[in-house]
Amino acid sequence: MSREQWGSRTGFMLAAVASAVGLGNIWRFPYIAGEYGGAAFLLVYLLCIFLIGLPTMIAEFSIGKKGQLDAVGSFAKTAPAKPWVIGGWLGVITSFLIVSFYAVICGWVLYYMFSYMVGSIQQVEAGGVEEYFGGFIGHDFLPVIWQIVVMAMIAGVLYFGVKKGIELSNKIFMPLLAVILVVLAGYGMTLDGASEGLAFLFIPDWSALGDPSLYLAAIGQSFFTLSLGMGIMVTYGGYLSKQTGARLPGTATRVVVLDTLFAVVVGIVIFTAVFSIGMDTAQGPGLVFVVMPEVFNQMAAGGTFFAIFFFFLVFIAGLSSAISLSEVSVSFAMRQVNMTRRKAVLIVTGLITLFGIPSALSQGGPLGDFLIFGLSFLDFVDVLTDSYFLPIGGLIVVLFVGWGWKGNAAFEAADFKNPTLGKFWLFLVRYFAPIMIIIILLANLFGIEA
Repeated sequence: MSREQWGSRTGFMLAAVASAVGLGNIWRFPYIAGEYGGAAFLLVYLLCIFLIGLPTMIAEFSIGKKGQLDAVGSFAKTAPAKPWVIGGWLGVITSFLIVSFYAVICGWVLYYMFSYMVGSIQQVEAGGVEEYFGGFIGHDFLPVIWQIVVMAMIAGVLYFGVKKGIELSNKIFMPLLAVILVVLAGYGMTLDGASEGLAFLFIPDWSALGDPSLYLAAIGQSFFTLSLGMGIMVTYGGYLSKQTGARLPGTATRVVVLDTLFAVVVGIVIFTAVFSIGMDTAQGPGLVFVVMPEVFNQMAAGGTFFAIFFFFLVFIAGLSSAISLSEVSVSFAMRQVNMTRRKAVLIVTGLITLFGIPSALSQGGPLGDFLIFGLSFLDFVDVLTDSYFLPIGGLIVVLFVGWGWKGNAAFEAADFKNPTLGKFWLFLVRYFAPIMIIIILLANLFGIEA
């Protein structure tokens, strides 16, 4: 079976951006920035993105392009008879687990969007959105229905392959996301309190930099938002032909810059809205599902318009990332079991859906009392992947490329035009990135809050 390939460098870059721009930017980034002082967190986050995230992304692309296979196959091919292949297996397992609860959260978002379209959520009294949200996610079967709808959409895109499915959909999704973001940010700038929201996001409170947990949160967010340690970038790099001519450092830099711009503009959208009615920014994970609807419902004008477009934005971003996450397992199944793409898509998305059902029912539904180490099923899978599997996977990647490849193999795979930049990248991959990843992994293991 011949290996599928990207139709163009632009298609490859947009697919990589789409995998990075997801719930990590639109759901996770704002609430973490809100908890850790806004601009202070943004400053540290930017440093982590370019000193840890970017070098790791280039390393993952390099493994994929050199191996020309899925995550497991590329590790095995570029390091035969060595245990580095564990990195590929961990990527497949991690992406499978993440998309199982990612689709559940995307289902929540889709439900909210339709609730605004039919006018039901606008009828909720001030202060009642939290109860409205709890009633939905704690329902006996509704969260599963919306999860299945999301998984059907994911399967539909993946069914048509790399060029006609993933690449084509992202050529539509990414420009659409950009347009919606610009519209929402422009609207947010007209709201009373917009200046306070902008100040919160861009003028640092230097005292916040004294909090060690801020740095741990920034490192963790840089991995989550760039889809590192999940096998996505290795898999996508494997669809690059050696004749495509896409220089990995330049492509990775553009992906990181665009991903970061999306996160910052989302921050503008959310914080201008939150400050417009004087609500607290440190609301945690409920910022999107509880606080923002309260904001929309209290807006004097345009609240419903803002809400529909906002949740459509969140949904498209989450869907694009979920497609990328699912492709890791699909690509692996096609090679490992010698399946056709269509068969692999149906089987893999079916298995992901089944594994995601406990997450969908764990937020107060039939499995609400079922806890693992004191966590609901969804929260347990989230913590397991985010706090442990992602840093371990990222650590294996940087150690593999930095130390496992001998001679000039890393330089040749990464294809740096500037030798000085190449040496600096290799220094970051060999020394700086592993140390930082080990620090956050140890912090997670010993229960230090981030």
